[in-house]
Order: sequence, then structure tokens, then C-alpha cells
Amino acid sequence: MSAHADGMRLSAGIILAGATLFACLLAGPGLTITTSYVNDLFIFLDGAHRIAWGQVPNRDFHTALGPLSFYIPALGYWISGTMGGAMPYGMALITLFLALPIAHVIGSRLQPVIAIPYGLFLILVLAVPTNFGESVTELSFAMFYNRIGWAALGALLVMYLRPVRPMQGQNSLDALCATVLIVVMLYTKITYGLVALAFLVFLLLDSRQRRWAATALGSILIGGLVIEAFWQSTAAYFDDLFLTGRVSGSRGIADLASAFLRHLADYSLLAILAILVLWRTRSLRDLVFFGFCTLPGLMIQSQNSQPWGILTIHAGAAVAAQMLLRFPASPADSSGTQPSLGSGSPLLLMALILPTLLHCFLALGFHTALALSRAGQAFDLPRFGEIRLISPWLGDEKTMMHTYLSTIEDGARALTSLPQSPAKVSVLDFSNPFSAGLDLPPPRGDSAWLHWGRNIDETHFTPPGKLFADVEVLMLPKWGINNIPLRTLYQSYIDAAFELIQESDGWTVYRRKNQEVAAKAPPPGNTDPHSWLRLGDGSRP
Repeated sequence: MSAHADGMRLSAGIILAGATLFACLLAGPGLTITTSYVNDLFIFLDGAHRIAWGQVPNRDFHTALGPLSFYIPALGYWISGTMGGAMPYGMALITLFLALPIAHVIGSRLQPVIAIPYGLFLILVLAVPTNFGESVTELSFAMFYNRIGWAALGALLVMYLRPVRPMQGQNSLDALCATVLIVVMLYTKITYGLVALAFLVFLLLDSRQRRWAATALGSILIGGLVIEAFWQSTAAYFDDLFLTGRVSGSRGIADLASAFLRHLADYSLLAILAILVLWRTRSLRDLVFFGFCTLPGLMIQSQNSQPWGILTIHAGAAVAAQMLLRFPASPADSSGTQPSLGSGSPLLLMALILPTLLHCFLALGFHTALALSRAGQAFDLPRFGEIRLISPWLGDEKTMMHTYLSTIEDGARALTSLPQSPAKVSVLDFSNPFSAGLDLPPPRGDSAWLHWGRNIDETHFTPPGKLFADVEVLMLPKWGINNIPLRTLYQSYIDAAFELIQESDGWTVYRRKNQEVAAKAPPPGNTDPHSWLRLGDGSRP
């Protein structure tokens, strides 16, 4: 009993110490270094800015991502005081927060030889500023919500194992940790949360874990009702999800097969461990669990914009390795003197997680070193001075992101040159960097981002009368991410409702024709300035 308690404390302590170290490496310099997906970064800086101005996700702007995807950078911005600190501080905080349930789950169910490397693996996945499957030097906070979802789901699946030796209050702690992990997934990116809920229902079949699983389900329901009482936007959230689902929700067999082949090595290692387990247990429930680690993760990954990374595979491998460590050499050997069947299982697990663990650690260290040295090109917008763009491997060549950034800087100059100070600026392209970058009051009722073929297409889109209802200045780029199809879709409304006031080499700037009428018209959504979910009150932050 004492040995197990010591092992649990050791595992949890190292995981929490690792989380603290990684959070300090991430947030300490207070800068954002990025190599790619600058357009994606602008989504969350704009979201942080909107929340600082009193807006609420889904109530005041459209998004298919959960509200936490915007409150995390908003909290980082609120604490750091700079847009360059929004993402590093926000991700450092969520890393420290999720480290608590991860440490409990991993420490109570896995022996230290498995718990420590697997726990650090999950924590590094949270902290590293890269998109899964890309180079160590491809630094970016883009799609950080996927890393949150994978890490939380990777910890939750370990709860398939019963605690090695339940301690006092084990059921209550298990229910609390499961609730925290699933609520974070549901309100960050719902696909992870739905898979997590299905897994929790599956755990109801285990009579020895049914109590805490049922408690967690009830707590999640109560938590959802409490959140809705303050947020009051669940219905709008589902409307945005359904719109996105109609555009890009389904994936064909070719997409799934391609994702499977990219992960063939990972699936092979999981299969080896799972077969060794099933050879001894002959358990249908174990078979269903390993199947659960295989297919839902594949479906999630195939919908993500990431080349690699199905962490349900790693979770299944960690569970299998722990199960193998418990088996004697043969059913006839009960003395424990023979080597265990799974004595080498931690090595198989390390073969699976070590490359990614080292990859993430190197990328995190690279970001810290570059931020401390203030390397790269600073963004030439007043509030983006703490964000810096580098080329891969610190080369001198200019990438597409440099071209994109130069067009954004040109658009900012166009806006600041207008005779009257602009307000409620929207951009008919992927994302809007100008409200946050120039500290302008944001419009209500528009979208956090417009990604052609992902959340908008020629048949599924927000009507222009709603999308632009509160927009006073509309920016149309001549070079952008997906500006051409968006212009084709909305140009007739723009010509009717807006007038051309300026044109440059890179931008066409429109102003609403009848600003007095627009100012009197109520903006879409709930405009009540009093909300528990607003970090601002609608005035300047």
C-alpha cells in the first residue's frame, strides 16, 4: 500500500513539475513566435479582443468552436496585457489547469514506469506551440484546440483501468476529473467531447466504476445547465455547428484510408500490445475498448487540419502496457517469480511516444529561445508588436506568410489613412486582424472566421444581411486566403449596401452607405451589456 502511494505521489509530482516547467518556458518570454498559419492566429487574437470589448462567443459572433477556444486567449490577454502574450499565457494556464486531473488519473492507474513518460507526453502536447505532424521549426498556436482535445481525451481513456489501489475519496476524485476533462472538451471543440461522453457511457458497463461514471455524467449535465444560464448561447452554438457540419462534417472512405495509412506504424504498435492483452484476457469488453481507441480517433483526425496525431492510439497503448505488467508469465504461475508477460511493454510504449515527446520538447525549447532573443519580424500593427514571424529554420527566404503579413500591414495603413477613424471593421477573407491590431471596436453578428470549404461554401453560408448588419467598414483583399469565392458570394450585397471609399494595391475599402440607419438598427444577437461571461462591458478595455 505504501509503495503504491509513493509511486502515485512520484508520478503525480513529476507530471505537475513538468507542467510547471513547460508553462514557464511557454509564457516566460511573453512573446508569440510564429512560422505559419498567421491567418489562424488572427482568429483567436480577434476573439480575445472581442471578449475584452464585452462580446460573447456564438451570441455576438458566429463560431463552430466552443467558447473556451476564445476565452483561453482572452484570459491570456487579460493577464499579460499584450496580444503577444495572449496565446502563450492562455496555453500556459490551460496546461497547468489540466495537469491536475491528468496527474490524478495517470498516477492512480499507471505504474510510474508508464505513468511518468505518458503523463509528460500529454502535458507537452498541451504546451507545445506547433500543429501536430509538422516540423519542429513550424511554430504556431494555430488549432491549439486540437491539442487540448487530444490531451484531455488521452487522459480520460486511461480511466478504463481501475485504480491500482483505490484511496479514500477515489470515486469523488475520479468523477471530478472526468467532469473537468469532458467539460473542457465539450466547450473547446465538441467532437472530442462527444467521443468522451460515449466512452463515459461505455464505462457504465463496469460495475466497479459505474458509480463515479454515473456521477460524472450527472455533473456534466448540471455543469452544462449552469454554463447555459450564464452563456445563454447553446442553441446558437449548435446552429453554428450544424452550418459547419453541412459544409465539411462528413469524410469519405478515401479520407479515412489516407489517415489510417499515415498512422500505420502507430496502429501496428497498438495492435501488438492489444493482441498480447486479448490473448490473456479473452475479454469482449477489452476488445471494444481497443476498438474505441482505433476508430473514433481516426474519424476525429481525418476532420482536423493536422497531418498526423491520433492520441487515442497512445492512450490505448498505455492502457495495454499497464495491463500487461499485471499479468504473470503464465496462468499456472501465481508465485510472481517468473518474468511478467508484459515486462517489455513499457519499451513498446516508449517506442510509440518517445519520438513525439522529444519533438514537442524541442519545439517548445525552440519557441522559448527565439522569444527570449526576440528573433524574427515584428508585426507592424500597433498592438501586435509582441508577435514575431520567422522563416523555417531561421532562413532568409520569404514564405507565403510573409506575403500575407505584408498585405495585412498594407490594409492597416489604408484604414489609418481614412479621414475618419474607422469602427466596426470586417474583412471578407479568412480572419479579421484589424480590430485587435488597431484597437478598434469590433462589429457584432459577423463570423470569427470564414474558411471556404470548411465552414462556408456556395450553398451553406450566413445571409449577408445578418453577417454584415453591424459592419461599418468592410475590407476586401485583392490577395488573400479565400477572398475570391467570398467576393463572388457576397459582392451583389456589398454593392447594394456599401460604397467604395478607397482602393490600394492590396485592398478595396467600403463604407456602409447609410451610416445613420445602420447606427439605429439593433445589432444581431443579445446586446445586453451585463453578462457574467464578458470580460468587458462594451466600452474600451
